[in-house]
Amino acid sequence: MTQANPETGPILAEGVDQEPVEHNRRIFTGGRLAFIAIAAGIYAFFHMAALNGLSIFAMTGGLVNLSFLPDFPMETWNFRIVHVAGALGLGFLWFAGCGYPTDMSRSQRWIDVVSAVLLLAALFSLGVAIWFAVDIAAGVKWNGISKEIKFKETWLYGVPLMVATVASIVLSWFNKRDRASLTMPDIVLAVCGVSVAVYLIVIYGTLMRNATGTPFAPIGISIAAVAGTLLIMELTRRVAGLALVIISLVFLGYVFVGHLLPGFLNSPQITWERFFSQVYTDTGILGPTTAVSSTYIILFIIFAAFLQSSKVGDYFVNFAFALAGRARGGPAKVAIFASGLMGMINGTSAGNVVATGSLTIPLMKKVGYDKKTAGAIEAGASTGGQIMPPIMGAGAFIMAEITGIPYAEIAIAAIIPAILYFVSIYFMVDLEAAKRAMRGMRDDELPRVAEMLKRVFLFLPIIILIVALFMGYSVIRAGTLATACAAVVSWLTPYPMGIKSIFKSFENAGQMSIQIIAVCACAGIIVGVISLTGVGARFSNLLLEIADQSQLLAMFFAMCISILLGMGMPTTAAYAVAASVVAPGLVSLGIPLLTAHFFVFYFAVVSAITPPVALASYAAAGISGANPMETSTASFKIGIAAFIVPFMFFYNSALLMEGTWLEILRAGATAVVGVFLLSSAVQGWFMGRAAVWFLRIALAFAALAMIEGGWTTDLIGIGVAVVVVFIQRVIKPKPGATLRATGMD
Repeated sequence: MTQANPETGPILAEGVDQEPVEHNRRIFTGGRLAFIAIAAGIYAFFHMAALNGLSIFAMTGGLVNLSFLPDFPMETWNFRIVHVAGALGLGFLWFAGCGYPTDMSRSQRWIDVVSAVLLLAALFSLGVAIWFAVDIAAGVKWNGISKEIKFKETWLYGVPLMVATVASIVLSWFNKRDRASLTMPDIVLAVCGVSVAVYLIVIYGTLMRNATGTPFAPIGISIAAVAGTLLIMELTRRVAGLALVIISLVFLGYVFVGHLLPGFLNSPQITWERFFSQVYTDTGILGPTTAVSSTYIILFIIFAAFLQSSKVGDYFVNFAFALAGRARGGPAKVAIFASGLMGMINGTSAGNVVATGSLTIPLMKKVGYDKKTAGAIEAGASTGGQIMPPIMGAGAFIMAEITGIPYAEIAIAAIIPAILYFVSIYFMVDLEAAKRAMRGMRDDELPRVAEMLKRVFLFLPIIILIVALFMGYSVIRAGTLATACAAVVSWLTPYPMGIKSIFKSFENAGQMSIQIIAVCACAGIIVGVISLTGVGARFSNLLLEIADQSQLLAMFFAMCISILLGMGMPTTAAYAVAASVVAPGLVSLGIPLLTAHFFVFYFAVVSAITPPVALASYAAAGISGANPMETSTASFKIGIAAFIVPFMFFYNSALLMEGTWLEILRAGATAVVGVFLLSSAVQGWFMGRAAVWFLRIALAFAALAMIEGGWTTDLIGIGVAVVVVFIQRVIKPKPGATLRATGMD
């Protein structure tokens, strides 16, 4: 991983920009590789073109004429349907439904034969959907009442589609092939995804979207939605694991048993036809989560792919090494800076751990951190990237979509909470290093700062993005300008982007987007359930009842639910679900909209380092070789101050940039001091000395006093901290077995 260079010193980071290969991703060669690469590249470029409308083609000087496309950019619902269908098609072809065989001698020819029959059924349903389009274009009136139309939709379209979908999903679980092979069940599933999309575009195009949820809705909408829901959950299982799928199944089950449940969980009885005719609309799958994944998220995935092609990720990590590597415990502090930079673009905490942790974790172990702590530090730092403006791992865009609050306002409000998060991690890391008397890295082990500064222009794409956003450009236009800048900047590096590498970037973006699109669509199922059953409103009433006893208890309850809902899920899905269930309840308590959503967003993010299901910690444990549960516990301890931050801006909205500059500066400064005191209490190390147990308790009390935000409590906190310093310096109590006694060393 380390390579000497006489000009710039050792190059510590190489390959940070390389996308890790998932355990079930197929590795194609030859014609299959060319096909999937072209399909993925076209898919990503289609989004860039559609989002920018015809203006992107005007930049070519009119060389490309799209006048033959009268509805370009596409109508919103159709665009989202194509967005999901494209991800389904690419996802089923690229990601296997089961593991790869160790014994290739076992014949599975029978699966191919059955799948060939299922392929005919899928193609038949697709043909019928096209037939419907022709009939509707010829003037046939479509509704959900006509017996003839019901028969066509049920038996000619619905039954073949459902048989092909369900059977192919089951067959894909057992159809083990080598990594270079396409399998017949997955081809069938891709065709089923296209069939669902074609039917919905045709039917919604006849204004039947207004009939969803009513007896006038064609039965085919419900059947297509069932098939689409199954396809989305199966792809989510392949690319993101079972956690989100299980939660989705629980919510779907609630739709049909909710009327049997007691108390606030009781919901009206809903037929399957009515529910599914609505879930594949903008109240569910095509709602806020897919709206964001089809616009902002995929745009910034393309941006990240362009940055990868120009090797900017390697530069970010090397730049962090040059600046922070000499400090005590240097690699740990590098992990904080590098993971923050990479994580805000990356979009997933676990993915960020894999990208930067493969480098920083071994180096942390080298300078003295045990493997459990090394993994925990990387997990905590990578998780923080999700709250780092301006991109916030796409979370800011989802928040803007759900709340209606302008993106720029959200990005500005996120500045101090992000600083507090990373400051807390930094203090924990620094105090850990001080306790262990660690050294930093030697100069000959690090890149030279002067040489890194010569390439500081590689930050230009991110600077242009930020400047464009705050100049009032739309997010789409700003992201497009930043992407173009990434290509231009690459011409000043050893990795200049030409036509081939630009296409490769679009191909990578198409592949990288599959997971997040599937996850957002699956989260849309949950959002649809919450919306259609009204459980969110009943949860709000429950919070109000708790708040009658104690508002703090209601906030604590909201925190626990947000973390539980987020466990095992990527940030975007975790926040989308928590925003639907928890945030409305907080707003009903009188909490400002922005504060409520930041509260649940923050805890949805830190669920990635919260035991027992801590995805970021488990990913770090896989690299460090430590026990996953021990690593998740250690990452929880390292990030403990971060769990206090949402309560800080709940009690003091100045931390969200609301108030005068004096109020904001005072709130930020006292919050930083409070976070430092809390970190000192947790680590048992304060002002260069080990702190005995009663001083640690005093420091924790002082920290909480500083966190509350009032003048009186701030003065109390400072006073207690001064007393602790006096006791340490004058009375000098012996630490003795303090660290061992508390069990927190």
